[in-house]
Amino acid sequence: MNRKSTFANDLMQSLADALSHAQGREVKGVVVHKVDVTNVDAKAVRKRLNLTQDEMAAALGTSPSGYKKWEQGSRQPSGAARTLLHVMAKEPEAVMRALTTD
Repeated sequence: MNRKSTFANDLMQSLADALSHAQGREVKGVVVHKVDVTNVDAKAVRKRLNLTQDEMAAALGTSPSGYKKWEQGSRQPSGAARTLLHVMAKEPEAVMRALTTD
């Protein structure tokens, strides 16, 4: 089989695998990782890191007033802030190392 035919066959197989995956069927050799996108307790994470609300807001790149609303439960973090909170909850030392300036 020539190189062009091999590429076409590989491409067709990849498309068939992608379609099977999209339809919820198992695909040999494909590992699916589930991501937890549920809400996270911002106050518990902050307390674990021993930060003030203002320091936590700065670490997350949000305003102190917005962050306080998360802790009060009147708003929930979304997007990158929620992801970073999940990382902070699981790997607090790594996050603090990354955020600390030398």
